[in-house]
Amino acid sequence: MAVIQKHGKNYSPDLVCHKENHPSDKIGVPGCHKRWPEHTTWSRPVARVWTVVLLLGTCLLYCARVAMPICAVSMAEQFSWSKRESGMVLGSFFWGYCFTQVFGGYVSDRVGGEKVLLLSAAAWGSMTAFTPILAHFCSQPILSMTLARFLMGLLQAHVMHITSLTLVIGGAGSLMLDLYGWESVFYVSGLLSVLWAYCMWKYLLKGEGPIITLESLGSGGPQSKLSKRHWLRLLKQPAVCAVIVTHLCTASTFFTLLSWLPTFFKDTFPDAKGWVFNVIPWLVAIPSSLFSGCLSDHLISQGFDTASVRKLMQFFSMGVSSVFTLLLCGNTTFPWAVAFVSATMGLTTFSHSGVSVNVQDLAPSCAGALFGVMNTCGAFSGVLMVYFSGYLIEATGSWATVFALITTVNLLGLCTFLAFAEARRVDIDSSKIRHHNIHI
Repeated sequence: MAVIQKHGKNYSPDLVCHKENHPSDKIGVPGCHKRWPEHTTWSRPVARVWTVVLLLGTCLLYCARVAMPICAVSMAEQFSWSKRESGMVLGSFFWGYCFTQVFGGYVSDRVGGEKVLLLSAAAWGSMTAFTPILAHFCSQPILSMTLARFLMGLLQAHVMHITSLTLVIGGAGSLMLDLYGWESVFYVSGLLSVLWAYCMWKYLLKGEGPIITLESLGSGGPQSKLSKRHWLRLLKQPAVCAVIVTHLCTASTFFTLLSWLPTFFKDTFPDAKGWVFNVIPWLVAIPSSLFSGCLSDHLISQGFDTASVRKLMQFFSMGVSSVFTLLLCGNTTFPWAVAFVSATMGLTTFSHSGVSVNVQDLAPSCAGALFGVMNTCGAFSGVLMVYFSGYLIEATGSWATVFALITTVNLLGLCTFLAFAEARRVDIDSSKIRHHNIHI
């Protein structure tokens, strides 16, 4: 998140431009300085280049992230893992993920997001490519896989994921898994990530950096706009607490579904094609996410209260989606199971227009830092939910308990959001603004 916000503002070597007499750079931008000017914007060609580069990089990041869930069944069969052990491996990613959320944003603010992104991409790509080697040459594959997943989360935590990219990754990963074995998924995604990092370093950063020193971490970059006292006051606001709790619930249920759905389909429908259940739900999620954004913008432009619109979007995301999640508890055929999962994942994306953007309504002056706190809490709950789900499956032998748990957590988050969420600014003195908030 911090990486994209930094680039979206005004910073990056060879990217921000001044209308002075300087030679053009290699991507057609005249007169670019390697300084941090206060009020500059990207030219349209530069913005397009970096948009494509970051989109591709995020795709590769998510490819590496979902490699383990896609291959979990095959690896569990080969290494004789129980459901609880599979849950430990899948959940270990989120331990690393939650540890470096805030730190990654801090380092990005101090030394530049592109340096952090470059280092982490090279590191997570290398770790992904070496994962099969660790699994085959270590005497305890369960320990090596747990460590590898932890480091993957540690290296990826500062980059925002894009849900819709799972469409491409799910299909390609499933085909590679069926044709060439689970090792190929890790090799391809890891090596492509390293190649992407090299191309970014060579052609966009012109072979410079990344050089991160202790001095650069301690100086430079924008300072926080809020003091510790103001942060404490902010976190005491019921609306802020509601956003954190709701995001925690949303993230934990999403991470659980993301981690365990491939295993659910393989266990319940062993003859089903992997590319079907790894692609169709995300094929529904893409237009659903876009539709929710257009719908929320339209409602707000028509004069509906912002808080009411946020709550409506979250009701679809956590309330209506839970209905389809509960339908998975019964005996269903494969087509109906795919339909229910597709509806669940599609409706879940409505949170992109609910709690995910509500943080910007509440505290635009520190939305990035607050979102980092939310993601940290969500990742930590993801650890517990993913592992506990594996324990439930092993203890009860039923997937219904997992889906019931997901529904319970969703309803808890939804009730919290409906009761306490607002859309007025709480990071400034409320007496300075006028805002009428209508609750539903």
